[in-house]
Amino acid sequence: MATGFMASMFNAKRHSMGLALLCLSSAIHAGAEVGVAGVFPGKALLVIDGGNPRAVKVGDSTPEGVKVLAIDGEVVTLEVDKQKRSLRVGQHVVSQKTGDDRQETLLTADSRGHFYAMGAVNGKSVRFLVDTGATMVSLGAGDASRLGIDWQKGQQSIMQTANGQARAWKIRLDTVRVGDITLHGVDGMVHESDMPIALLGMSFLSRMDIRNEGTTMMLKKRY
Repeated sequence: MATGFMASMFNAKRHSMGLALLCLSSAIHAGAEVGVAGVFPGKALLVIDGGNPRAVKVGDSTPEGVKVLAIDGEVVTLEVDKQKRSLRVGQHVVSQKTGDDRQETLLTADSRGHFYAMGAVNGKSVRFLVDTGATMVSLGAGDASRLGIDWQKGQQSIMQTANGQARAWKIRLDTVRVGDITLHGVDGMVHESDMPIALLGMSFLSRMDIRNEGTTMMLKKRY
């Protein structure tokens, strides 16, 4: 009986360990919450899943599978689950598939309450300011040219600005990406003058479920 009891205990313990390993594996692959707390020469200070900050060298990976690909000023390019993400110091993002196959991205406000997001337009890196007052994703002429957009072939219009009237061109952007969320065929507006930052407007945001809770904003792709 003692031998049978010990065997049962061993099997139960082995089963529990298997469940623990399964849970750990699921947690790692569910999509880590990654933040950039700072940068040093050749290193990024990362905060993963609310843990303590850790310095990770360019080219190295953490046990959670987060790899530092490059550092450019305050922007750190990471690879998580074989996908690239660019974050500025002070930003963090959670990108994961939900049970209904929709995707979520969590943005964090800066000290002034503005939400910034590193993303891409037509596959090239862009830093956005989330602006629900902008009708479309808006770019300055300089950014549009850098992105390879032939914006002068778009539909020209006249817009009223604080400095008077200005020309702008309505275009169709092939892809707009924020975090792991990628939309295709997004309306955009290119202004003839340069803009300090690209605006993530309603032509993108209207296709999201948005949950704003103080200093965080959750975007969930609807279609």
